[in-house]
Amino acid sequence: MTEAAQNPRPVTVRCPFCSTLNRVDLNRLSSGPKCANCGRPLRLDRPLTATEQDFDQTIKTASVPVLVDFHADWCGPCKVSAPHVDAIAGEHAGDLLVLKVDTDQNPRIAERFNIRGIPAFLVFRNGQETRRHVGIADTKVLTALVGQ
Repeated sequence: MTEAAQNPRPVTVRCPFCSTLNRVDLNRLSSGPKCANCGRPLRLDRPLTATEQDFDQTIKTASVPVLVDFHADWCGPCKVSAPHVDAIAGEHAGDLLVLKVDTDQNPRIAERFNIRGIPAFLVFRNGQETRRHVGIADTKVLTALVGQ
């Protein structure tokens, strides 16, 4: 039995097409995971949208650190940080899960974590917040934040 089979690294993510929750083993990311319901690809090399329906399950079941970008569509500083968030997701695919939470569409999540300014970046490990940064962040800041 291979080490990957012995030590799975699961994450639970929502399919961006049909909203079905899927369990993905990050050790098998190169095999191109697909949604169990609709069969479309689950791309973990980019930020995934999280909602109130799946946020807790995603951060609590992740076997890797989770970087959460709290943002809003109208926020200029959020738009400045967005390409850097995308880059971190691509560079660390399989070792880091990157989520985006729209604070206008998911106000209860923002309230729970006392988000008072955006963009806000929180890192979760084992379902618990470990670090936070508020304000514009480039790739260097985000890399330091997640400790990669």
